[in-house]
Amino acid sequence: MVPPTAITEAKDAQGSNVSAKEPEKDTILTPRFYTTDFEAMAAMDLRPNEAELEAICEEFRKDYNRHHFVRNGEFDGAADKLDPVTRKVFVEFLEQSCTSEFSGFLLYKELSRRIKAKNPLLAECFSHMARDEARHAGFLNKSMSDFGLQLDLGFLTASKSYTFFKPKFIFYATYLSEKIGYWRYITIFRHLEQNPDSKIFPIFNFFENWCQDENRHGDFFDALMKAQPDTVKGFRARLWCRFFLLAVFATMYVRDVARKEFYESLGLDAREYDRLVIDKTNETTARVFPVVLDVKNPRFYNGLERLVDNNAALSAVDATEAPVPLKILRKLPHWVANGAQMASLFFMAPIRSEQFHPTVR
Repeated sequence: MVPPTAITEAKDAQGSNVSAKEPEKDTILTPRFYTTDFEAMAAMDLRPNEAELEAICEEFRKDYNRHHFVRNGEFDGAADKLDPVTRKVFVEFLEQSCTSEFSGFLLYKELSRRIKAKNPLLAECFSHMARDEARHAGFLNKSMSDFGLQLDLGFLTASKSYTFFKPKFIFYATYLSEKIGYWRYITIFRHLEQNPDSKIFPIFNFFENWCQDENRHGDFFDALMKAQPDTVKGFRARLWCRFFLLAVFATMYVRDVARKEFYESLGLDAREYDRLVIDKTNETTARVFPVVLDVKNPRFYNGLERLVDNNAALSAVDATEAPVPLKILRKLPHWVANGAQMASLFFMAPIRSEQFHPTVR
């Protein structure tokens, strides 16, 4: 568990007119908190790619965004200009984003603390990334306070369940989270740059520099996986890469389509936005993963749409007042259908990464 003093790095003091928001109920679509095998992480040999990791750490030390996350007068009264529907979906976006960034902060901070004595270079990299994620989470939480709400990050730390992942699974999950975060933020920024009338809140002005933090974090995990060749080479590695790509893409697509009103408020179509983000992330991932998904195959998005339909059906069951046992019985066919659909997508023929970047390998 992260020491209480560390929590203050990502927590804004709550004002008298700000109330603590009850955290969103955990589902398969909400951000998760992770823990790992710290001893195994500390024992990792970085020598196969130490020069690149040292160069990335030097980039972290420069702290390019040290003075970036400073609020200005544009935030004054901006929340009052949103209609009730837009306000609701935007607060949901802020909460999800804050929880995700804070999850990264907790993991990186704990890794830095636990492995410092045995692996100082790795520990320093994680410390710098924790710093970045703390800023992101704090900035998002401060924006929530403009709407009279704020997450109690200390309560989140203590109350959230933590998912244990082996180090290599942490690498896959966090690498994809950082890279997909980059493409999500930069895509929104570029769209709003061309359509300024759709900029519903000034936080989007910060997305261009913000996403560079995400990109550097992803580059770090890219270099770390190259230092641990078993994570990206061999039959098992290919299977795990496909699994995590599918899990991340499917989760994002189902979640975003279910909350398409937020993207509509920005003048975006959730499906088109996700297709672009998935395509760009898939291509980027091919720089380190040995295989990626065939996301241009119509079968891929047809499968994701079936997941969307099943998720809507599950939500409809939840909305009823039926007894819990009956709800479970009604949900069962949709759970089975989701499992079968994910298996079908997983067994689609992947694409060798050399087709994207023939000179990388």
